[in-house]
Amino acid sequence: MTLVIAHRGARSLAPENTLAAARAALEAGADLWETDVVVTGDGRLILLHDNSLVRTTDVAGRFPDRAPWKTETFTLSEICSLDAGSWFAKTDPFSTISAGVVTPEDLSGYRGERIPTLEEALRFTRDASFRVNLELKRLPRSRKSFPLVEHVLSAIDDSGTGDGRVVISSFDHSLLREVSALNPSLEVQALIGHSEIRHLDWDTPEFKTYNVLHTLIDERWVRAMAEKGISVNIFTVNEKEEMLRFVKAGTAGVITDFPQNIIQYKK
Repeated sequence: MTLVIAHRGARSLAPENTLAAARAALEAGADLWETDVVVTGDGRLILLHDNSLVRTTDVAGRFPDRAPWKTETFTLSEICSLDAGSWFAKTDPFSTISAGVVTPEDLSGYRGERIPTLEEALRFTRDASFRVNLELKRLPRSRKSFPLVEHVLSAIDDSGTGDGRVVISSFDHSLLREVSALNPSLEVQALIGHSEIRHLDWDTPEFKTYNVLHTLIDERWVRAMAEKGISVNIFTVNEKEEMLRFVKAGTAGVITDFPQNIIQYKK
């Protein structure tokens, strides 16, 4: 059965990488929610996709003299003071507001939404009996020595989510090797984009699961990997026809911005 994985939470329904998006993914019926993990200037782990805070918060207005607002130059306290929800209402990134899918009541609740810490995300996942895919982002040059994997594994242990509720993924495959060395029981998934796929030996795949940009592969490739015992998740798939052809090919999971739609298509 193909899993529905909510990309950055249900980001078409709520501000991405927030607990509101995680709740929306759960309510939509997703099997997992996916989110991104980055490090702050004072060594704390938060959920954020970009290497700058400017797109998804009010940081430019709050701290106008600190452009380009790189995440690693802000403390957790500063980041927690930001509004990470109002931008969603202003930009309507997936036209779900104008279509009436996201209600005014939803939007009023998103104002003032905060960027969550990793610990908060894990507690939510545990308490909701949900599952989460944590994408470990590549460390910025200024933080290359930061022990990211150790901090992530410690947070998982402390939260009590090390019971199959957490999957670790990354484009930086060295981080996945480190995870497996420190905690072999934790599932890891190797992310593959344009630059990564050229350097892999597909005759002897290193990992058991690959999360692959859907434009790089076709159904035959998914079937060939399955014959080798390799699972393939595809990202980011938002169209019905694209989803259906990969589901028929036996893809393990579909990573999507629209879990509420993909679930309906599967029925």
